[in-house]
Amino acid sequence: MNLHEYQAKELLASYGVPIQRGVVIEDIKDLDSAVSKLKEETGTDWCVIKAQIHAGGRGKGGGVKLAKNMAEVKEHANNILGMMLKTPQTPGGLEGMGKLVRKILITEDVYLPNANGEMDIKEFYYSILMDRERKCNVIIYSTEGGMNIEKVAEETPHLVHKEYIHAHMGLQGYQTRKIAHNLGLSGAAFKSMCKFVASTYNAFIGSDASLIEINPCLKTSDNKIVAADSKASLDDNALFRHPDLAALRDVHEEDPTEVEAKEHGLSFIKLDGNVGCMVNGAGLAMSTMDIIKLCGNDPANFLDVGGTADAKRVETAFRIILRDKNVKAILINIFGGIVRCDRVAQGVVDAYKNIGNIPVPIIVRLQGTNAEIAKELIDASGLDVHSAITLQDAADKVTELVS
Repeated sequence: MNLHEYQAKELLASYGVPIQRGVVIEDIKDLDSAVSKLKEETGTDWCVIKAQIHAGGRGKGGGVKLAKNMAEVKEHANNILGMMLKTPQTPGGLEGMGKLVRKILITEDVYLPNANGEMDIKEFYYSILMDRERKCNVIIYSTEGGMNIEKVAEETPHLVHKEYIHAHMGLQGYQTRKIAHNLGLSGAAFKSMCKFVASTYNAFIGSDASLIEINPCLKTSDNKIVAADSKASLDDNALFRHPDLAALRDVHEEDPTEVEAKEHGLSFIKLDGNVGCMVNGAGLAMSTMDIIKLCGNDPANFLDVGGTADAKRVETAFRIILRDKNVKAILINIFGGIVRCDRVAQGVVDAYKNIGNIPVPIIVRLQGTNAEIAKELIDASGLDVHSAITLQDAADKVTELVS
């Protein structure tokens, strides 16, 4: 589950991570009071207005603006709140529809001189995530903050550092010092970074996050380390331990079909292919997607109907898959272990009757418990359904019907 920037910052702050002070509004009517409150806390008219959507590159699309006075605050806030923001990471990229900005975050400006009037600011890239190959967490950081980290890694890989955290020992003091040293810090900034690393890692572990990314991680002119931006993704499977964090979910930022699927207990992820998949079991679903790809097509989704699939769930799965106009065929691949094949077959028949005309061919492979009964049900239904015995047969039949 992804968090908005303001939510991620609130999470970090709860673990002692320094963040920009800010206020969030959803209605432009609340702007004056929100800015007045922020000014009382910061003592300055300068602030930054940031669109709150689940996508990076907001500044490139006009979703991040610096305001130096109240007139500019109102101008930028009115322009950003309610806009369809297009970034390289929104659906379709800069040429797509973009995402509707329903909230804006107004933060204090931290790009300021110190007490001596000196500007000594540095931007770093900093993130924590899991390294699946090494089976441990890793902190990735660079002196080249505020930039496209993928481009930095490609063109100047020596500027990207990785610190692997032992799964049982956890983050060690010498590792926080190593990170601060590699970032070229000393004195008060060095100590601040050590505390920053420890606190962000505690937040990562404590919230069961799969990613915390801070870009830029800012060294201010007075040698404080501040999360000037933040992105966080939480492990959906651990949200039962964090009902307070689960309540932060913003369904407006998710694919509507994925939201509906979750409400019906289906594991569904939309992809960009042309073959809809309906499978029971995550492992079998991955294998099905692989063989579709190997045979020259692309899966349009990952969909696991689970081990208790009944006619209603299968019909719901059909309706969700058919909402994707790119789908040219649907492959149903069921291995009857816990779930009975005849139950799934009945779901296919009922779906056909309830939905009406299904405009794409359906290929069905049912093996396992009550597979023979399932085949009889489908054959007797008179529906235009193509049967397959092996997974390869099913994939070949898909290729034949799609091409």
